[in-house]
Amino acid sequence: MPDVPTPQHQIRAAHTTTTITVYQAYSPTLGLPAAGTGRFPPAWKRERMTWIKPSFLWMMYRCGWATKTDQETVLAVEITREGFDEALRGACLSHYAPRVHPDRTAWQRALRASPARVQWDPERDLHLNPLPYRSLQLGLSGPASRAYADEWTVSIRDVTPLAREIHGLLRGGEAEAAHALLPVETPYPAGPLPHLGA
Repeated sequence: MPDVPTPQHQIRAAHTTTTITVYQAYSPTLGLPAAGTGRFPPAWKRERMTWIKPSFLWMMYRCGWATKTDQETVLAVEITREGFDEALRGACLSHYAPRVHPDRTAWQRALRASPARVQWDPERDLHLNPLPYRSLQLGLSGPASRAYADEWTVSIRDVTPLAREIHGLLRGGEAEAAHALLPVETPYPAGPLPHLGA
């Protein structure tokens, strides 16, 4: 049976019946206390927009395998699907899309009213090359950011050692072994998201 092509806009993630895992990268001064307690510390600014990424490889692309400044600690944050779905329902695309918005004014109005926004960026392969389909980034601000940190979060794990191990295998030419260590990410059952172009 031929492979079914991956949809252009699809959320893929590690998830259970009640939770979904997203990734973020921080400086060790923030990331290590968060992983140590399983909660975001008071120093984590709840009033700022924070971006969460369900794709491990997109996170690796963004943080350079945990080598970029202030992104040396990679966190796997398990949050409730209820919270994630709520954010998706209230989200707005971060850019104007004629097939989604009646006009730019309507998009700007929706963006101002929304505590969450979505970007669809090219997904990445094991070598961090762009793929022909997209990966979700979800930006949370205001009440959504606070709920993420203090209500939706179920657990926080430091996956920096995993990132370094995979990167080391890749640099050693052991792509198959590196691929075997990747988190398993499957299509997330979000349902149709026409307001997000999906």
